[in-house]
Amino acid sequence: MTADSSQTIDTTRPPDRPARQVADFKPSLILGEHSLCPGCGEPVALRVLLEVLQELDIVQKTIGVVGHGCYGSFVRIMDVDVLQCLHGRAPACATGIKRVRPGVAVFTLQGDGDMANEGLQEVLHAAARGENITCVMLNNGVFGDTGGQQTATTVLGQRTKTSIDGRDPQAHGYPIPVADLVAGLQGVGYVARGAVSTAGAVLQTRRMLRKAFQTQLDGGGFSLVEILTMCPTGWFVPTAEGPEYQQGTMEQTYRLGELVTP
Repeated sequence: MTADSSQTIDTTRPPDRPARQVADFKPSLILGEHSLCPGCGEPVALRVLLEVLQELDIVQKTIGVVGHGCYGSFVRIMDVDVLQCLHGRAPACATGIKRVRPGVAVFTLQGDGDMANEGLQEVLHAAARGENITCVMLNNGVFGDTGGQQTATTVLGQRTKTSIDGRDPQAHGYPIPVADLVAGLQGVGYVARGAVSTAGAVLQTRRMLRKAFQTQLDGGGFSLVEILTMCPTGWFVPTAEGPEYQQGTMEQTYRLGELVTP
């Protein structure tokens, strides 16, 4: 039957069918709600990571190694085999797992405090050995889990609980660009730095994570993806201003993009 062209189609949503939120489209690997602060970028990074595991169809043969930080609470809501280790030691633990189970995809999930402050030597040595693992660093420039203190990646001028007036190079030194350090080592197959401050950045980060895991699956050596994430609570900024603040501070210091490609 041909519809009468003079009729208009009512596109209003029935009152018993409310609009679906973005959170409703979460991957099936997320089993519950996170407990992190409003505006935190780490749950976005987790979501993208889990989506990549599903896309590559490697969920059942993946083992994650989680450090200590706010994201540590993710072990309760992510349906992936996970081991939590001592501060900064995730790359070493991942190395052991990969050598015992070479057919398993192994990744670490660490914050900047965990990777850069507590375990910089671990990730550098794992990269230099060319370990066929994937490391993911969630970089927000603060020790969020212990109250928002300055870390080794806090950028100049950034406020934290221990640098109220902003990081001063004369007093605190300069930030450490972990991805750039790793990129300069032999044995590295893929290194990139992404962000979750905009929809476009999230899409780019997702592609980076996929390439990192694909590098591991292809036996291409060590891979690292550094993801800049928002922490408005630790930055002393309103929740809604977190993405803009990150773009004006951290993303001005840490260049986004691929640093090493296969």
